[in-house]
Amino acid sequence: MATTETRFNQSLAKGFGILEAFSNHPGPLSLNELTELSGLDRSSTQRMLHTLVALGYLERGSNQRGYVLGKKILDRTFDFLRGHPLLERATPILEQLQQECGERVDLSLFDDLTIVYALRRQSKRQTFYATLVGRRMPTFSSSGGRAIMSHLADDEVDDILARSDLRPLTAKTITDPDLIRQRVREARVQGYAICLEESMVGEIVLGSAVVDHSGRPIAAIHISGLLAEWTLDSFTQRFSSLAISAARALSGRPNRN
Repeated sequence: MATTETRFNQSLAKGFGILEAFSNHPGPLSLNELTELSGLDRSSTQRMLHTLVALGYLERGSNQRGYVLGKKILDRTFDFLRGHPLLERATPILEQLQQECGERVDLSLFDDLTIVYALRRQSKRQTFYATLVGRRMPTFSSSGGRAIMSHLADDEVDDILARSDLRPLTAKTITDPDLIRQRVREARVQGYAICLEESMVGEIVLGSAVVDHSGRPIAAIHISGLLAEWTLDSFTQRFSSLAISAARALSGRPNRN
């Protein structure tokens, strides 16, 4: 990350660059691999690794081979989840929602070009990584993201699309900007957006946006099912009103974070 801001701490950024090297490479990663992925020289990488291991944010891999993320990372995740007022209020609502629908339900947070899942309640055997807290999905191709964009002005939607990497995640991912805009307009009328196999083959996901006291979208409720068990019409008829009600129950209050 490059910036001309004088208060920007390059050394701190380099340390986070080491941690972020694991985002697409779960590890273990060697010194040479981390040097290449982080863009640092070998000496700087060694110093960063020594510091991060000493602090617990990295650990040596099995048999002392390479490096993996340390358990200390989970402490910061706990701090975030514990300190976010929306997540505290959402937990009982998601629990009740799952009891009513019997499918996986999630809460994602809006983060510009992506949404990030912060609460997840799994119901069936599903792909492990796809159900983890912290997973990010593109705003343009997720049901929650499109539901969120439906609460934004057209120029803001255009800006998100212009800056997004419109790369398909599956053969069914919609990447045409005009068609995405059409889906966003539909969500404005319906109160929800729905995606068919756009993130994972065989999955149908319905999302409805959570807004703050000023009407700005901050999050989304998701309900996910399997196309082996549901058609588009049956899934929509069964769950759209439940998702909208849950999202409304969380909406309309200031988000202090």
